[in-house]
Amino acid sequence: MCDDKRANEITKRIVNMIVKDMLPLSVADGEGFRELMGFIEPGYRIPSRKTFTNRLEQQYAEKKAELKEKLASADVALTTDCWTALTTESYITVTCHYIEEDWQVKSAVLLTESFSDKHTADNLAEKLKESVDDWGLAGRVAACVHDNARNIVAANDPTRVSWQSLPCFAHTLQLAINDGFALDMHRVIAAAGRLVKHFHHSTPATRALEAKQEQLQLPKHRLIQSCKTRWNSVCDMFERLMEQRWAVTAVLSDRTVTKIQNARILEMKDEHWQLMEDSLPVLKALKCATTVLSSETEVSISSTYPITFSLINAHLKSDDGGHPKIEAFKNEVQSQLAKRMKVDSDNFPSTSPAMIAMILDPRHKHLGYLKPSQRLTLKNAVLDIAATTTVEQSDAADSAGSLPRGSATASAIAVLLGDNYTASPNEDTELDGYLKDRPPPLDTNPTDWWKNNTGRYPRLAKLAQRNLCIPATSVPSERVFSAAGLTVNRLRTRLTPEHVNMLIFMNKNT
Repeated sequence: MCDDKRANEITKRIVNMIVKDMLPLSVADGEGFRELMGFIEPGYRIPSRKTFTNRLEQQYAEKKAELKEKLASADVALTTDCWTALTTESYITVTCHYIEEDWQVKSAVLLTESFSDKHTADNLAEKLKESVDDWGLAGRVAACVHDNARNIVAANDPTRVSWQSLPCFAHTLQLAINDGFALDMHRVIAAAGRLVKHFHHSTPATRALEAKQEQLQLPKHRLIQSCKTRWNSVCDMFERLMEQRWAVTAVLSDRTVTKIQNARILEMKDEHWQLMEDSLPVLKALKCATTVLSSETEVSISSTYPITFSLINAHLKSDDGGHPKIEAFKNEVQSQLAKRMKVDSDNFPSTSPAMIAMILDPRHKHLGYLKPSQRLTLKNAVLDIAATTTVEQSDAADSAGSLPRGSATASAIAVLLGDNYTASPNEDTELDGYLKDRPPPLDTNPTDWWKNNTGRYPRLAKLAQRNLCIPATSVPSERVFSAAGLTVNRLRTRLTPEHVNMLIFMNKNT
């Protein structure tokens, strides 16, 4: 016997299943699902699709109200991006990032809505402002992180919005790397891509590769194809090809598998193999930088400039004995990155959220890569902001306790920045006292440090909470696309944009 209470619980769990597994609302109409429920709970009458839709809308309203309450007093940062579904409908995603009172870094998807208007700067700015107003965030948005497309950059101009505009570091780095690839590396990338494509599309070649891997005692890994929109995939493709070089070469040499005319097209020159091998150290460093700064659960914005300076001064530094084409690649990426991040410019970005966050991250506060004049400019910028910051008196601890270390991100930052990373200024204000403190180790979690030191530097803590929540990249918005791609497809033409928003909101914020 299935009483009303149990029936209600079953219905609730079916809705949860639809949300968690991103299933269409019509799943409950399926003959197989009804047969399954009839076997598991014969007395349960499966409600109509409308009932499930109403339940979803109710749960969405409750979850939205709950998130609104959490965000009621928090300073936040946004990320945004636009994308097109398989149904050719255009959507915009906005995510929100904040640091709670206990110094936990949190993020949430605010909306994934249909955006049928032209993607002009005015229309995008209006949509972002509507979103901010709808969520009651007006006056509390520190910055919006976005890609480098002209329309979204213009949409976040101070003439249109009240928050700071921050280009996605991953996208900026990709543009600089693509400029480097365009010199000579693009030929190697194209040749490697053709080779991988052959193995992905030829069943005999794939089977022969598996046999050669076993014979040569190599890992049984598939080759990786690069993707134009993800430069990291070039690094992955090169690394996998170098791992499987002799197995790949053996298959191409086997005339029972590869025809001679195909082999002539696919075989890579020794120079290309050498170029791939020589490029891997610098590509891995660049990939590491992208990975570190794409974190959603840890502070990332404050490491943007330290890692930029480290890439320019160390990992992209010219090597007299290096391969000429690799050196040309490094020089071009170095030049373009410096230009795009304005580190070689007289127009020093002292009020950039990334710069402000850098000085408010205790690991980087000594500003090791900056010139003395730049340190003073940045310090004065922070003092000006701190002067307008009000704080509530708290009983926060007056001294730093033990600090958890050892996260993967922190360790990667330590590898990128190296061991020789210390120094500090002096004078007598709250900022001076903070700057005089010895920087903690690079594997320290900055939010844990601030949790233990809020009482000592209350104004700076308030600034840190507002600035350190900003993500370095717009990757959080882009990560929604994969889930959205499963939700919005031609098999779900009855799924309205409103319900797309609800499903993704519930899935990502659970």
